[in-house]
Order: sequence, then C-alpha cells, then structure tokens
Amino acid sequence: MFRTNLATRPFYNERAAHVVIGFAAAVVLAITALNVIQIISLSRHNTELSARINADRTEANRLSTEAARIRKTIDKDELAGVVASAQEANALIDQRTFSWTEFFNQIEATLPPDVMLTAVRPSFKDGVTRVAMSVLAREAVDLEDFMDKLDDTGAFTEVVPSSQDRTDDGLFRALIESVYVGPAAAAAGAEATPAAATAAGERGAKAPAAPGQQAPSAPPRGGGRQ
Repeated sequence: MFRTNLATRPFYNERAAHVVIGFAAAVVLAITALNVIQIISLSRHNTELSARINADRTEANRLSTEAARIRKTIDKDELAGVVASAQEANALIDQRTFSWTEFFNQIEATLPPDVMLTAVRPSFKDGVTRVAMSVLAREAVDLEDFMDKLDDTGAFTEVVPSSQDRTDDGLFRALIESVYVGPAAAAAGAEATPAAATAAGERGAKAPAAPGQQAPSAPPRGGGRQ
C-alpha cells in the first residue's frame, strides 16, 4: 500500500506554546505594574517636593521683606549706642575679673627696694589684660632688675619699657607695659616646666658627647634688656 503524508503543516505542541506565552505575558504585566507603581510614587514624591520648595520660597520672600522693613526702622545712631554699651559692659565684666589683690601681691614680691611704683593703668580688650606701670628708680639697672623679675613670675608677659627719661632729682623714670595673665596661668606654666625639663634631661642623657669632644653647656641668661 502506498502511504504518504498529505498534511500541509506539521503538528506542534500548542499547549506548551500557550503556557510559555502566558508566562511571558504575566512577567510583562508584572514588570509593567511595578513600573506604573514606581512612576506613581515618584510623581507623588515630586509633587510633595515641589510643594515644599514653593512653601520655602514663599517663606524666604516673606522673611526678606520683613528684614528689609526692620532695617528701614533701625536707627543707626541708636544701634551704634547699643554696640558701645555692649563694649562698655564687657569692659566692666573684665574689670570685675581683674583681681587688684593678686596683682599687687605680684608687684610686692618683685619690686626691688630702689624702685617705686607711682601709677598703674590696666586696660581690657578682646579678653587680653594689658597693664601700664609708671615707676621711679635710682639706677637704670634697678629698672632692668624689676622687669626681669616680672618676667620670671610668669604672670606678666611681653614686659617692655615704652618710655624712659630722667627726673630733675636724678631718678630714672619709665613707663613699663606688659600683658598680665595672672597667677593662675603662671602656676600652670610652672607645672609644665618640670616635665619639660625632665624630658630634656632624658634626651640629653641619651646623647652623650663623642670621645674627645666637650659637651655643650647651656648659654647663660642675659642680665638685662638692650
């Protein structure tokens, strides 16, 4: 018997193809749904941000207008008076923190017998206390001795004579200016000095002089100012 296939197309597994197409369609629908949800969320967030920006811009414009109105009502002379009063109040506070007792204790401990203190004028600016002292001395070396002793206390820094002359009685007169930091700062510096000296001694002990070479000696302290 003669057999032949007269079909115009081959047989396919249509059920499997439908399953694959359905699965792909479900995936596409899921991705599309996620995209739609994200777009809605981002759009809502963008709307909220735009509303906040507009509100902030409105508030900034209102504040700028209010500041301009306030600036027009400010009296410059009155403002200058307020600033001057604040500076005066700060100066009074600095004066209250300045202890005359501690200051004169330092002077009494350092004033040589042949030096006489005639006037003291403290000034306060930016948290720094400067003291101008008028003194009389029999000899110029006595003035040098007094300034050296002020330096040694640690309560005075930048001790310099701003002017010197001689009176009709033959006495030396000088105006000594310095920065007064007080005994508390001097005590803190004194506590730090032994530790620094100990460390320096240890470094010196670890570095002995080479054979045949003399170890350097510490330079002597100057006796006075030039």
